[in-house]
Amino acid sequence: MIYKGKAKTFHDAKLSRKEFQVGEKVLLLNSKLKLFLGKLNSRSLGPLMVVKTYQHGAVEIKFFTTNKIFKVNGHKPKHFYERDQVCIV
Repeated sequence: MIYKGKAKTFHDAKLSRKEFQVGEKVLLLNSKLKLFLGKLNSRSLGPLMVVKTYQHGAVEIKFFTTNKIFKVNGHKPKHFYERDQVCIV
């Protein structure tokens, strides 16, 4: 029990919080991926654009094709790197 507590504290200290800026491009992790149905399919959707960020970590993102805006947890989107840097539109 003591080991588990110390391991969790160590792991949590190493986590870095992702911060997104308005206008930044992100990839959305697809958590409903079926492993054996087309296992070479991409696990992420995007690039998508960040419309609004909330203080508690949630992010509003927008599809470029449909202009649909929705709110997701801050852990789901990943930074979209283009030519070794984060793209800001």
